[in-house]
Amino acid sequence: MMRESTRGVHERAHNSAFMSALFDSRLALASYARLAAQYHFVYQAIEEASDAQATDPVGGTFVFDELRRGPALAADLAFLMGEDWAERIEPVPATEDYVRRIRTVAFDWPGGYVAHHYTRYLGDLAGGQSVRKLLKGTYGIEGPGALFYHFELDSVPAFRKRYRALLDEAPWDGAERQRILTETLVAFEFNIAMLADLAAEPAA
Repeated sequence: MMRESTRGVHERAHNSAFMSALFDSRLALASYARLAAQYHFVYQAIEEASDAQATDPVGGTFVFDELRRGPALAADLAFLMGEDWAERIEPVPATEDYVRRIRTVAFDWPGGYVAHHYTRYLGDLAGGQSVRKLLKGTYGIEGPGALFYHFELDSVPAFRKRYRALLDEAPWDGAERQRILTETLVAFEFNIAMLADLAAEPAA
């Protein structure tokens, strides 16, 4: 249900002006670094929500320490922007809105946490791997600079299958499932808005 309900917004995100420039190798590396900086703010919020949900009987089943992106993003940003990256980055307006939404719905509502967790991490484990290959082919970047897309998992397909099983087994009734699906669409819209803000910036 989550995959089908988000198919349209997923295509819109993939075909956004910013992502199209990235996949067409027209994006300056400095502009990609700006995207990584936005991810820093987003994942900081999601991973703080993971800490808040860790003891919840439902939300806690979706807390995976092996997925945490904070350390990888820090290493990537140090490579892309310099060791003083934390003093230089700032969120675009859509990222501020996105983070505010995560902090509103994902800390106390397990379903809201799962909606935002699914939107980001499952995307990184799937389409994000194409970005990892692109960073190598277009910019010659492996290791630092592209660590965000490298997951320490024995098998990504097996993990994704396990994740889908957890979604299917979660004790949500029909109304709660619909509420979560709606929040997942909201999460995608925030991602699209963030990409639009980045695309509107002057070329790096």
